[in-house]
Amino acid sequence: MAIKTADEYRERVAKLTPRLFMGGKRIERLTEHPVTKGVIEATARVYELTMDPQYADIMTARSHLTGQKISRALHIHQDNQDIEKRLQMARLSSQKLGTCNYRCPGNEMLPALAATTWEIDQDKGTEYHQRFNEYLKYAQENDLVVSGSVTDTKGDRSKRPLDQDPDSYVHVVEKRSDGVIVNGAKQHATGAYAADETLVLPGLSCREGEEDYALAFVIPNGTEGMTYVAQYNPFSVEREFAEDIRLIGNPLYGQRETCLIVFDHVFVPWERVFMCGEIEYTQRFITRFAKTHRMNCGGACKVGFMDLIIGAAQLIAEYHGLSRVSHIVQKITRMIQLNNTSLACAIAAAHMGREEPPGSGVFMPDEAMSNIAKLNTNDGFWEVMALAGDIAGGIAVTMPSEKELENPEIKEYVAKYLRSKAPAEKRMRMMRFLQNWVAGLHGVGTYQGSGPSQNQMMVLYRIADLEQMKKMAEELATSYGA
Repeated sequence: MAIKTADEYRERVAKLTPRLFMGGKRIERLTEHPVTKGVIEATARVYELTMDPQYADIMTARSHLTGQKISRALHIHQDNQDIEKRLQMARLSSQKLGTCNYRCPGNEMLPALAATTWEIDQDKGTEYHQRFNEYLKYAQENDLVVSGSVTDTKGDRSKRPLDQDPDSYVHVVEKRSDGVIVNGAKQHATGAYAADETLVLPGLSCREGEEDYALAFVIPNGTEGMTYVAQYNPFSVEREFAEDIRLIGNPLYGQRETCLIVFDHVFVPWERVFMCGEIEYTQRFITRFAKTHRMNCGGACKVGFMDLIIGAAQLIAEYHGLSRVSHIVQKITRMIQLNNTSLACAIAAAHMGREEPPGSGVFMPDEAMSNIAKLNTNDGFWEVMALAGDIAGGIAVTMPSEKELENPEIKEYVAKYLRSKAPAEKRMRMMRFLQNWVAGLHGVGTYQGSGPSQNQMMVLYRIADLEQMKKMAEELATSYGA
């Protein structure tokens, strides 16, 4: 069967042995460390959603290669409806997890790979698309978790790759008859250490002389020469050392977990290489991935998160006895407006999408609307968090631990003075959940994920048909009639 269960994924991931470091320590067992276990459980939950009949229309699709029913996480958009189902999957998984769907980044690279490998083959007679299709069938048949990474470490941003440490960008250091040797590093790799495979796309639009950096490939978890260095922050510490994870804001799944992936003379066989030296196609890879990612990241994933924030803020208002107060209603309504504006742009991006390039059979969302979805969310998410924090009040960041309710010396004080219309236990639990959003990492993560606002502004200016707009204005302004 092409769709696996959550337990089958757990069994696979238990066998993975990535060279992983976190907080200054080597992590030997992914299934036992509190932080990595959260990534595994979040991914397992996505497998559960895929197996759930009520979500089958959203979470599954038919493979265009085999005709089998597969996870939509491994599907290539075949029409506009597929694109819309993809954004529905992003919203649903965010609503159910409250953190990243770790099958998402690789999923959003797959259409870019399908389209661009087809185009390179058509133009140059290469075999990249055939290789990609063979790999995709393998991934679909085994229902693999495919992570993905685009962002290089970049080093000195004022310099090109050849003007600084060449390993600042992932590149080929040796070509052999059986494959290539790769050096460099990718950062912000979401959930990569708990994935079966990692897709790597070029992180810059390459110029002449930078052919070694025009590279796309896929690599199994834990390949020799790969090192994973996990993110580590106060939320990591909280989860690692918590005596009871029920007291964490998002108990089961935690924050989004990423890592730095170092490639130190890593061998990649040719059958897993999907671009090697074709510099003129690097920008197309990046653009096609970006507009898919921005549609989902801005207009669906973060919409699911905002659904949760709005729900928590409404509950807090009710617990405080303020849900009917006019300015609270106004704030909640503003949050709903911002959320639905982002969603509307994503739906428009899906509806206006088209086959790209023509003849490839791959459908892509509309570039303008996908970028606008992300651009709106960049600012809208900050405002939603601010409004939620305003509704919650200062206790969202000054609240005692819920463990004080178990302390016989003070539990009566805490229960008495932290209750409202709801018992203290209920109020404190929802406050801790909301704290995860309004006092956590999601603001910067949302703004920077799939690119900050400047990136979207550049795209919108580049693709706008200003000449046609000028022509329309001139025609009407100088039309005097008979």
